[in-house]
Amino acid sequence: MTTSVIKAQSLTKIVSTKQEHLTILQNVNLDIAAGESVAIVGASGAGKSTLMTLLAGLDVPSEGEVELLGHALSSLSDEQRADLRSQHIGFVFQSFLLIPSLTALENVTLPCLLRGEAEDKQRAMQLLDLVGLKNRVSHLPSELSGGEQQRVALARAFMLRPQILFADEPTGNLDHETAQNIVKQLFSLNEQHGTTLIMVTHDNTLAARCDRVLNMQSGKLMVEESSTLSADSQ
Repeated sequence: MTTSVIKAQSLTKIVSTKQEHLTILQNVNLDIAAGESVAIVGASGAGKSTLMTLLAGLDVPSEGEVELLGHALSSLSDEQRADLRSQHIGFVFQSFLLIPSLTALENVTLPCLLRGEAEDKQRAMQLLDLVGLKNRVSHLPSELSGGEQQRVALARAFMLRPQILFADEPTGNLDHETAQNIVKQLFSLNEQHGTTLIMVTHDNTLAARCDRVLNMQSGKLMVEESSTLSADSQ
């Protein structure tokens, strides 16, 4: 029996301006199992990133409920949601969010310090080696290429063995070869740790590697497609 790690029920997000009310997300229902890889695809403005931020507890819905690792997020305080994320969730953002003054190794061990734990430099070295940066551990972000920075962010996301990894365009703005390497490493890490992957992407190659493709259109979740159809879903 598969275990659900995320459930969304009637998820709606409405943003109000002085002129109008914009429905960004409308009545989304989904269930994601432990260890599953899921790609969220769709045109710009379809609600992909909004859905991801709601599922991760980074934002709150206007209506509906998200259950994350058995916790109803609406029943948790901001501090409790942050604690849940720090203990169990990893993130890879398109902007990487590396600390400029820290080396690659220090950026990867940063989650340990944020959790109040000792730095596990041995594990950080192993992860950096796994993503092909064994010889770049002492370099600052400014001394790394965009692709290398992205791989540091990926290693950092797996530092504390998250149960769930959220990635927003993890191959965005990368050249083809680097993007292919990121995809390979992402799924290699997923298989080793059994981490659930949830990714917003325009990358057909990445979507095709996932177990499921969720197609968003105008804030609504369309009929789910198998990953073999992902190239037609965008």
